[in-house]
Amino acid sequence: MAPNSAHDVDVLIAGAGPTGLALAVDLARRGISARLVEQSERLFPGSRGKGLQPRTLEVLDDLGVIDAVIASGGPYPLMMGWQDDRRLGEWDLLERFAPTPRAPYGEVWMLTQWRTQEILHERLRELGGGVEFGTALTGISQDDDGVDAALSLPDGTAGTVRARFLVAADGGRGTGRRALGVGMTGETIDPHPILIADLLLGGIDRDHWHVWPKAEGGTVMLCPLAGTDHFQLLAQYTDTGTEPDGSVEGIRELIGARTPIGAEQVHEVLWSSAFHPSAAMADRFRVGRVFLAGDAAHIHSPAGGQGLNTSVQDAYNLGWKLGQVLRHGAGPELLDSYEEERLPIAADVLGLSTRLHGATRDGDDTAARQRGTDTHGLELNYRGGPLTRELRPAALPGGTLPEEAPRAGDRAPDAPLAGGGRLFDLFRGPHFTLLAVGTAQLPADLVADPGADPEADPGPVHAHRIDDAPEHGANSAYAVYGDGLFVVRPDGYLGLATEDPADVAGYLARFTG
Repeated sequence: MAPNSAHDVDVLIAGAGPTGLALAVDLARRGISARLVEQSERLFPGSRGKGLQPRTLEVLDDLGVIDAVIASGGPYPLMMGWQDDRRLGEWDLLERFAPTPRAPYGEVWMLTQWRTQEILHERLRELGGGVEFGTALTGISQDDDGVDAALSLPDGTAGTVRARFLVAADGGRGTGRRALGVGMTGETIDPHPILIADLLLGGIDRDHWHVWPKAEGGTVMLCPLAGTDHFQLLAQYTDTGTEPDGSVEGIRELIGARTPIGAEQVHEVLWSSAFHPSAAMADRFRVGRVFLAGDAAHIHSPAGGQGLNTSVQDAYNLGWKLGQVLRHGAGPELLDSYEEERLPIAADVLGLSTRLHGATRDGDDTAARQRGTDTHGLELNYRGGPLTRELRPAALPGGTLPEEAPRAGDRAPDAPLAGGGRLFDLFRGPHFTLLAVGTAQLPADLVADPGADPEADPGPVHAHRIDDAPEHGANSAYAVYGDGLFVVRPDGYLGLATEDPADVAGYLARFTG
């Protein structure tokens, strides 16, 4: 494909899974022209990624879909262990955490992947975007000015799109990574196949997630899917040479053989998939003007519910950086930070998923049953990263900053505001947020003009004076953050923490040109 200088679109996104949809929503609200193409004829129809972790719920809150997410899903039920037709008792897969002022979403929320994608698709259409179904990425070439993407169109013809940037969110087997020649390092972490399917099923209650851990032929799990009348079947196979049969007949035979539920109780199989659990990560997340995100960059075991969540957060990290470069004059070197920040995070989360899978596979009940704060995503951070500046003397080694206080690079905690509302209300949107907390003073150039139109867009940086004082209680913004100036990135992480107003302009300059 011969390069040309005219761009059809700012960003081409390949793959309308959770990653591509979340990125498309984020770009649309920033006014970035983007095309989202999907080789399938419709959105993914299954439940595969059914757990939204607290950090992902915060992302979805910012993207404007949290009400639909909460209304469409529900909490995880208790587990019910079985031996043949005998109930062994219930137990909890999760450590339960109530919402707190710092973290308004306390625990994982069950929502089928197909419904998560529908909600994001609906939001994208509200913002004027959409998905081009039946359109596959088939090739990539690029130069210093843009990317030429070859497409297979719904009518069977070929087309080409010229974009400033391309994001391959088309999965582990997608074209994007292979077209770039990027390797994926990893392995099959379990030789035993797994069958997963969505069923309409009778003969058993929907109050529990039912488990037959010692069923002949392999463990069977039946989870009632919140917000639907479906069950998700997950069946493991002890025979490594088995080819799972995901047909209605095959699943009826499995249910009849491994559980006391009659085969006739399987009324319909809505979707099924067989796979060998794998853990793998792309060697690079960026090649020139092309980025890998989601399963195209990292593949997880389903244990721990990390794959979809890590993928959505890839999109959330990349979206604002593309926005700053394309709309606000930031230098293209800002985009280097996508790989620098997300690759180590993906590696850590990949290790967590693999450890949890191994514990479950090996029958380590204690380890297998623990799904605590390490899976929530709230503690993941970019401390020491390329966009992080911690300049408060109290936070330096040997300083007096309390251990629980947030540092630059951490997720910015929520907190109630003395005048009503909460910090997340200030953060919501595609902008940077500057907080002056306690005795800290806002830089003079960011103090709002009292005569300005209150409805006017304040621009890419929204500055707020937080007048909370110590006497406002342990949950106040002051109690959480302490004295200081804090720049909160558009993805909700603390980029800068300082006491000197002069530091703010220098920090923000790299993002606003």
